[in-house]
Amino acid sequence: MLSRGNISPMFYRILSRFPPNFAFCFAYGSGVKQQLGYDKAKKKQNMIDLIYTVDNAHRFGGNFIAKYQETLGAKVFFNTLIPIPEEDVVIKYGVVSTKDLLDDLTDWTSLYLAGRLHKPVEIIKTAASSKLQNALESNLKAAVHAALLVLPEKFTEFELYRAISNLSYAGDFRMIFGENKDKVNNIVRPQLENFRNLYSPTLTQLSSVLYLPMDSSDNVVCIQDQSEQTILYHLNHLPKWPVRRIVYKQTKGRYRQDTEDILTAVSKSSNYQEVISRCLRSIVWQSSVKQSIKNIPSAGISKSIKYSWAKALKTFNM
Repeated sequence: MLSRGNISPMFYRILSRFPPNFAFCFAYGSGVKQQLGYDKAKKKQNMIDLIYTVDNAHRFGGNFIAKYQETLGAKVFFNTLIPIPEEDVVIKYGVVSTKDLLDDLTDWTSLYLAGRLHKPVEIIKTAASSKLQNALESNLKAAVHAALLVLPEKFTEFELYRAISNLSYAGDFRMIFGENKDKVNNIVRPQLENFRNLYSPTLTQLSSVLYLPMDSSDNVVCIQDQSEQTILYHLNHLPKWPVRRIVYKQTKGRYRQDTEDILTAVSKSSNYQEVISRCLRSIVWQSSVKQSIKNIPSAGISKSIKYSWAKALKTFNM
């Protein structure tokens, strides 16, 4: 039985339609969190995006669906444009196995759901296990380390959260068409306080290498230590998959070399920011292309076209 907890009555009624006992659930997107360019009075007209995490994917479909979900793309199976007339909303929901979500949160295998969880979301059901909760927190910490690596020595608080949010958008082929080019700015601007609440524990832990004034203004200058030692510290706190990409790119995959030696060399290079950005973009590019191709048969061609067209119209009408 789903406990009401602190979730809104609408989300409670929507979730009650699905099989119970899922491990984690969150809602995201412009239909849930405010974005610039979207009329708040028309918020219900935006699609509500939901992600269900389940220990057993077979509960949401048969053997074929479960295998299709867990082996292709970002390992998420989506069903889109589901009308719920009594709530006056349309939903899109994705299903992911707990194991695959854990992999993305801790290793950034695709930066698909991990990237969505870099931004403020609506937690509908809290993590069912300490392992999953720890992975969610680890994902936020890694996002700060990655963002600091691509930022200059001085930046504003807004630029910090924009860099964090951009980790999963830079390289996403969908940003070439159908998405508003100011999407990242539009996500961060109205949600500065939510970002502060989300990242304050991690930023406090980094006070020895990051000067972040406690000020309500987003124009206050932040200063980070960019010594080789600190850069290496951030590199060593990146998830497994970006580190593997960095090592592969630096050696061109031709020979084995100690990872620590390679990261040390990168920390001393003048172009370390581009090295890291390029590796992160490559992860996002591959997962976004594969997941989008996967979504066509899973959502249906007509729904995919309709959904893409609706996204394009939103962009051009802003």
